Amino acid sequence: MEKFSILLLLVMLDQFIFTVEAAQKAPWRIQVLFSVECQNYFDWQTVGLMHSFRKAKQPGHITRLLSCTEEQKKTYRGMHLAPTFEVPSMSKHPTTGDWYPAINKPAGVLHWLKHSKDAENIDWVIILDADMIIRGRIVPWKLGAEKGRPVAAYYGYLRGCDNILAQLHTKHPELCDKVGGLLAMHIDDLRALAPMWLSKTEEVRQDRAHWGVNITGDIYEKGWISEMYGYSFGAAEVGLRHKINDNLMIYPGYAPREGVEPILLHYGLPFRVGNWSFSKADHDEDAIVYNCGQLFPQPPYPREVMQLETDPNLRRGLFLSIECINILNEALLLHHVANGCPKPPWSKYVNFLKSKAFAELTKPKLVTPASLEMMEDTVQEHIDHDTTRPYPKIHTVFSTECTPYFDWQTVGLMHSFHLSGQPGNITRLLSCSDEDLKLYKGHNLAPTHYVPSMSQHPLTGDWYPAINKPAAVLHWLNHANIDAEFIVILDADMIMRGPITPWEFKAARGKPVSTPYDYLIGCDNELAKLHISHPEACDKVGGVIIMHIDDLRKFALLWLHKTEEVRADRAHYARNITGDIYESGWISEMYGYSFGAAEMKLRHTINREIMIYPGYVPEPGIKYRVFHYGLEFHVGNWSFDKAEWREIDMVNRCWVKFPEPPDSSTLDHNDEDNFQRNLLSIECMKTLNEALHLHHEKRNCPKDGSVLESKEDATEESITSWKISNFSENFDSKVNHKSANDSEEMASVLKDGTGIPSSFMVLFLCAFSVFGFLVIIFLVHSGHKRKGMKMKHHRTRRRNL
Repeated sequence: MEKFSILLLLVMLDQFIFTVEAAQKAPWRIQVLFSVECQNYFDWQTVGLMHSFRKAKQPGHITRLLSCTEEQKKTYRGMHLAPTFEVPSMSKHPTTGDWYPAINKPAGVLHWLKHSKDAENIDWVIILDADMIIRGRIVPWKLGAEKGRPVAAYYGYLRGCDNILAQLHTKHPELCDKVGGLLAMHIDDLRALAPMWLSKTEEVRQDRAHWGVNITGDIYEKGWISEMYGYSFGAAEVGLRHKINDNLMIYPGYAPREGVEPILLHYGLPFRVGNWSFSKADHDEDAIVYNCGQLFPQPPYPREVMQLETDPNLRRGLFLSIECINILNEALLLHHVANGCPKPPWSKYVNFLKSKAFAELTKPKLVTPASLEMMEDTVQEHIDHDTTRPYPKIHTVFSTECTPYFDWQTVGLMHSFHLSGQPGNITRLLSCSDEDLKLYKGHNLAPTHYVPSMSQHPLTGDWYPAINKPAAVLHWLNHANIDAEFIVILDADMIMRGPITPWEFKAARGKPVSTPYDYLIGCDNELAKLHISHPEACDKVGGVIIMHIDDLRKFALLWLHKTEEVRADRAHYARNITGDIYESGWISEMYGYSFGAAEMKLRHTINREIMIYPGYVPEPGIKYRVFHYGLEFHVGNWSFDKAEWREIDMVNRCWVKFPEPPDSSTLDHNDEDNFQRNLLSIECMKTLNEALHLHHEKRNCPKDGSVLESKEDATEESITSWKISNFSENFDSKVNHKSANDSEEMASVLKDGTGIPSSFMVLFLCAFSVFGFLVIIFLVHSGHKRKGMKMKHHRTRRRNL
């Protein structure tokens, strides 16, 4: 009896263990897919994704869809990196010959569905990109996915869902969802979608007439995101609507909303923490997987991040950034050991990656209720509570002209916009004359609204390019389809360091927010009394403006009219009236803004924590959101003045950059104010140079780093050569026509592409000229001796002629 009882107890215990194990397993079968090619670039991403898959204890199986040509397979070393399903490469389209590697993703998924036995035994599919790190379990039905309603991450820049692109390529444009990145769907939905995904990708890719940035949102206008539109249009075509989530996936460099725990990191964009930065594009040919002991540059330690940022939520964003790269390095460390590499030598960083503290920091994350909130739920909440909605739509705009001077500023601002986490879209208001527009090459630098130039006033003939700012804003309001509730207006010579939102800075209808321009003394004297009915309402503001769209629509015309009015008032250009040290009326547009707002009694909330000029001492504990590098600034003997780069083409010549500022490690820590000021100045310049570097990379500049025209500008080599050969003549003529104030700007033309004065070249040319002159004198002198009277006779004959 006792033996029977023990046997019964063992059976019950075994049944209990089986039940627990069954409960822990997914009730449906899950398959994770990701697509790659036979390249080192994808191999290190594969190692990172596979490690995070195991580390997060992701349920189900994972398969790498490997697209390779037969030639690539002969030398490929990475077959062992992941469970792999080989897919024929479609990088070069078999019919059209078009080179478009991104098409391998839908082609690979379709091939897997048709030919893989695993596809016959799957209920749910999760499709990821290789450049991702899994932080927590991705379980489709727990995220809200249903058959017929997949869950996907939000790709807000797919503006083609809202315009003619969707109308051309799908019968149901109203069903087009701006999604991508994370896709979790039922296998039956994927079977219906996959053929259409591939077909629509081919269709959009061939529609070159609609590759423009204003149509697709692709700032490079190369059709590179055709595969993303192929997915969205294909899903719309088969009637597949998504549950859209903007919380589950995050780009390192962005800060999550309060209460949100992202379970997926997508390191598709460059990101930085302090002076450290990472961009996957810098490692496109890196054989780091096969080089024993090689890791990516280590990021700051957690305790250092604590000192970098005081805002708790922004600090969380920095922690996500270092977590991403640390997991990549942990993956490489383990991969090297598993593949026979010798044990890495001890280092503080390696010891940290092996520590219990790191294991605790990177343990699998659980989704929070806030993480599971779908965008459609938020939209419904906005409708129900229209007067108190917390997150209205934002649109950022900035004004430029068709000149190289504004082009490099545009590159810097656009790069920082993408890093900042700024919500909503951004538009460049580009003011150009018809003649300038014919020669202009910078159309793809930013999403653009084109504006007729008012640099030369059509009525008065006055040359005043600054008037283009209010004129462009007015033109945009009257001609663009704007669905945003708040508009953020910036200047081109700005670098964004974080989001600028109306809810954080308390902007409201009738109550715009701006930054102080204390030098606008005309608000306090007769200038305001002459030009506005309510001088007491004049605010000394400018730079960054956050304004409700309704206020801006009423105000924009006044802004333009008051600018014209102040500009025409030459009798009051004096410095003691305007504060303009040049007494040239150049800041008339700024007074136009303040006087126009005062005329409407539109009073501003003036916030000193949004913007700082590099070179100014920051207030302790303030996280400034914008650098405005409108003034010259210094770090020791190094300095930068944007005006010196007015004539330099930084955008169309490969690998040019500004002079690098000193390394922060060389700074003097004794004076804390000076130290913090210098840190901000260095950060501003490094961001500008990083933006230029990435810009040149994306223009396919040669890898050798030579400073020359890119492949895209090869057709203009003859023009460039002509310009170089005529440089001296052009420079002399410009100097003769320039005022003394412009002499320093013209001197900047004598700099080479890196911004370093070509002193050696100047000395060499001088020495060569002197040597050549002496040789000529010698030859002439010796000729006189040899020829004697013959030369005299020749000169006489020439005079007679």
